[in-house]
Amino acid sequence: MRIEWKTCLKVGITVILLFIFIRYWDVCMGVTGTAWAAAFPLFLGCALAYVLNILMCFYERHLFPRKKGRVWSRLRRPVCILLAMTSIVLILFLIVRMVIPELSSCLQLLFSQLPGALESGFLWLEENFGVTSFLQELMAMLPETEAEWQEVINRFLETFLSGVGNIMEIATNIIFSTVSITITFVVALVFSIYLLMGKEKIGQQIRTLMKVYLPQKMTDGILYVAKTFDNSFHHFIVGQFVEAFILGLLCTIGMLILQLPYAAMIGSLIGATALIPVAGAYIGGVVGTFMIFTVSPVKAMIFLLFLVILQQLEGNLIYPKVVGSSIGLPGIWVLATVTIGGGIAGVGGMLLGVPIIASLYQLLKGDVQKRTRPVKQVKKQCPPKPE
Repeated sequence: MRIEWKTCLKVGITVILLFIFIRYWDVCMGVTGTAWAAAFPLFLGCALAYVLNILMCFYERHLFPRKKGRVWSRLRRPVCILLAMTSIVLILFLIVRMVIPELSSCLQLLFSQLPGALESGFLWLEENFGVTSFLQELMAMLPETEAEWQEVINRFLETFLSGVGNIMEIATNIIFSTVSITITFVVALVFSIYLLMGKEKIGQQIRTLMKVYLPQKMTDGILYVAKTFDNSFHHFIVGQFVEAFILGLLCTIGMLILQLPYAAMIGSLIGATALIPVAGAYIGGVVGTFMIFTVSPVKAMIFLLFLVILQQLEGNLIYPKVVGSSIGLPGIWVLATVTIGGGIAGVGGMLLGVPIIASLYQLLKGDVQKRTRPVKQVKKQCPPKPE
């Protein structure tokens, strides 16, 4: 066997880099973390641009598509970007506008009924457990003389003053975190707008660089993989919003039939939280159960039972059919991916696991078909065996 010097050089460099990475693991992780923190606004901008691009393309297809002209061709893209951003902000505003006032009224009702509930609970404890004797023993443990009370007050002041520094430190960290999050979001938003404005030019530049510096076969393979992932993520996002709308609508209709309070508001909340695959509706269900509980505990139990049944219907029938069929992934694999992804990476695993597995499924399916197609053709060309 002849081994070329280029192969030896590549193997040597790979081994050296692997040794350095393992030997200086902490340093490499620190450098990687610093690079990720610095580039995070750009990655966030790419993700934001990808989501906005779906709405932007929808508006570009339907906003005077037949109009041609230099002025209108320049204005169509900025107008569509503005419409896409306005649509997302408007949806979020309507959801918050429907949920927050009703939740505030429920909290006010709960606090207004809290004194009576505490009094009833105290009487029940007194009748069943004799709490009065326990309170008398507790009162006997309190200081009696003025000097003892002064000592207790001094200890309290010392503890409070020692904690003021920690409180100021926590407040400062909160302020800096808020400012940092705001700056990150603004940078990501501006970067996403730049990407959307020149997406065709940026795509052409990337393809040109790949054709110049990479072999044609590798370039075609990378573009094919990128297109497959793009189709899976695009159909996943659209299917997820459709599924959330269906679930919110079914929840509202079911609550109206059962004559449960806050039907429209809780239905909207369930639909919004359903953007988290399979388990998202339970998050909104906790808030909905609490709000109905302030009106009637019995109706809260009815709502909880109804939501469990609806969630089982959604998780095992609606979600695999709507989202699974849109991304070309069988329903059983959607359910398995959501379960495993949620166990590994929580909500992020649920959100990203389905489109990633769908992309890998499509790539594997295409490769299997490519490898088995010549075999089938050879079998067809073979003459039949003589009897």
